[in-house]
Amino acid sequence: MNRKYTLLIAIATFFGTGVAIAGNPDRQGEAGANQLIINPWARSAGLHAMNTSTTSGAEAMYLNVAGLSRVTGSQIQIGHTRYIADINLNAIGFAQPIGKGGGVFGISLVAMDLGDFDYTTTETPEGSGATFSPTYFNMGLSYAHLFENKVSVGVTAKVVNESISNAGAKAFALDAGVQYVTGEDDNFKFGISLRNVGSKMRFTGEGLSKQLPNPGPVNYNNTYYERATAYELPSQLNIGASYDWLLGKQNRLTLMGNFTSNAFSRDQVGGGLELSVLKNFAFRVGYKAELDAPGDEATLDNGISGGLSFSIPVRKGSDTRIGLDYGYRQTKIFDGIHNLGLRLEF
Repeated sequence: MNRKYTLLIAIATFFGTGVAIAGNPDRQGEAGANQLIINPWARSAGLHAMNTSTTSGAEAMYLNVAGLSRVTGSQIQIGHTRYIADINLNAIGFAQPIGKGGGVFGISLVAMDLGDFDYTTTETPEGSGATFSPTYFNMGLSYAHLFENKVSVGVTAKVVNESISNAGAKAFALDAGVQYVTGEDDNFKFGISLRNVGSKMRFTGEGLSKQLPNPGPVNYNNTYYERATAYELPSQLNIGASYDWLLGKQNRLTLMGNFTSNAFSRDQVGGGLELSVLKNFAFRVGYKAELDAPGDEATLDNGISGGLSFSIPVRKGSDTRIGLDYGYRQTKIFDGIHNLGLRLEF
């Protein structure tokens, strides 16, 4: 059997084992570091992340790192997300092909801005006027390889950090993905990705210490450290497929579907449509739903999504292009989630 198909089957079998341990609503709320499953990129956000099989470029490091291999030159992407309750996400990604062998290196950084909080203590429960801001970020290094324009595989190693001034937690995680392209015009695509598989997180630091009187006859204080409970990362498995209808030489309509199995919450299923016009404009719409969710339960990030992109060369005949992206996701509470993106390809 051809090596590339053997590799594809092996990876698909490995990822497929994740279905058996994922999608457990009884464990909902047990995982932490949920910023890892908030999409910071506008193009895939407009499709509600239903594009596991088609995502490409630097933003593929979020959903399916295998798509990183499908860049033709250097790419820089910047993303800004207006999340809920005045929470913002900022992201930057860089993709760089290595030689002519089909390999692409990538680096990404995503940071969450939670705003300022009043600093309170047991002595000043109403606050003393001081404030603090938590630091939430994850940084990933990625590599993806494309085999004969049919099979692409990729892996990301990332560090996850959550901290305040006197306490923090860190973890190491891996993402892996595969994409397969077939059809007479390479118009059928299939993708699988496994995300956020790594070590547990546990808060440590001086913020977990407490001064208490010595229980013995000598009067002095002892320092006691509380041991925080460790928590898991929000692992998930994505399986997606898509089909392209070619409308002339430069227009395309893509239908896609996706299934997401979450280790610590309900599974999700959905689909999307993307229309690309003259390689300069793109319009997207998507829908995502949770399986077995009660009808009266206010799930946050499900429902309708939409978006558009605009990409033009910096000058006529140039290979350098600049693009603007926008994505919107409906929410049952708050006022929806807005994503903005800027791309530079050179």
